[in-house]
Amino acid sequence: MKVITEAKVRAEVPRSEQPEVYYIEPGYILSPAAREYLMGRQIKIANGPRPEEVTETAGASSEIPPISSVALQSKADNAKYVDYNTGACYFEKPVHMTVLYGDVLAAKDDPQIIFRGKAESLQAQIILQQAVIAERGGSQKLLDDLNNLLIILRNILRSHVLNQPLVVESVIGFTPVQLLDHLHDPMKYYPEVEAIVPDYSRGIVYAQLNQLYTQAREVEVAAITALREGNRYTRTDILEVLNLLSGALRVMMFMYLAGEYK
Repeated sequence: MKVITEAKVRAEVPRSEQPEVYYIEPGYILSPAAREYLMGRQIKIANGPRPEEVTETAGASSEIPPISSVALQSKADNAKYVDYNTGACYFEKPVHMTVLYGDVLAAKDDPQIIFRGKAESLQAQIILQQAVIAERGGSQKLLDDLNNLLIILRNILRSHVLNQPLVVESVIGFTPVQLLDHLHDPMKYYPEVEAIVPDYSRGIVYAQLNQLYTQAREVEVAAITALREGNRYTRTDILEVLNLLSGALRVMMFMYLAGEYK
């Protein structure tokens, strides 16, 4: 199989044109980025030769043809789902696949689905830690900051599922620039905190934040794997926000040691 790259699709379907269908000829498959480009343009994707090519071929011969590509394509048009990686059509969702977005399916071990699963696990852990903190009468500010991260995480998943741009203006009360400054120069803001070394003696809340931080880093790494095509990353906006999210948890560890979550 030969791969149709995003660059080739962009050249064939520039912004000045809006065809209803992009046809994938036999022996070719779309790269994930090319498929996202077409779906973002709301251009349908179909397998088989272009209708005009089939008509020309049929007119050149008087022989009765076998089941044609046009007939097969007609069946494909009635399919419920399409495979993100191969372009194959399905009338029922295979058990080993799940919805990537819309009617597009991916295998459950596809890197994009693994990334989503890890993000959902992090959501569950944040909610669990909030419940523990609330039952113990912990800091409302800490609960609010964790809730802010939970909302951001949900927006990340929503952005990925709907293939929409992601913009975050603030994280736990800081602009992205402010947050990164706190992260990279903590002694400027938390001079009483000598080091941020994991240690059970620092208490359960500190250990909880440390656990969430490590899980956030796992989500970030999974996203880097899922959103990479060759040497190019298709959703740098998601990667940037995930970096802010893990950085925010690190800053929250500094804030806790500095007594800001009493």
